Amino acid sequence: MSIKHTVVALVEDKPGVLNRISSMFRRRGFNIESIAVGPSEQPDFSRITVVVKGTSATVEQVRKQLSRVIEVVKAVDITSGNIVSRELALIKVKSNPETRSEIIQIVDIFRANIIDVAPDSLTVEVTGDEDKVDSLFHLLQRFGIREVARTGRIAMTRGPLNPFEIKDQ
Repeated sequence: MSIKHTVVALVEDKPGVLNRISSMFRRRGFNIESIAVGPSEQPDFSRITVVVKGTSATVEQVRKQLSRVIEVVKAVDITSGNIVSRELALIKVKSNPETRSEIIQIVDIFRANIIDVAPDSLTVEVTGDEDKVDSLFHLLQRFGIREVARTGRIAMTRGPLNPFEIKDQ
């Protein structure tokens, strides 16, 4: 069965690494659902979170291929583990004096924030799992969405386990 898998990788922070990784996914015929890259807790290394659809066996093959990219220190499919995942979205929604209070009430229910107010729009910041972001987006659609920016999923394992921790020798 094809499901969304969350693969995290620790990579050397060098130019061209993201291109090599995304090209590897393309060559294997995988559509990247989302990809997020940022600094890791280790100097000179970045953490990449990739969400792809596929069977466990197929994604395991992709993970192995990813591990063969020279700059990849380690790649782990954390889908079946105990993980914490979040996504950030900015949603600019049309508003006017008649709809503004209703939009604000919906935003408050989702514990989201209004981060910009213009005469004809509100910009909302929401953080949470993909379902929460999707639900708020769908509720705001009836007012008219002007613009959306989403980070995609970022994730890590719960508790003290860090799959990339380098042990002192």
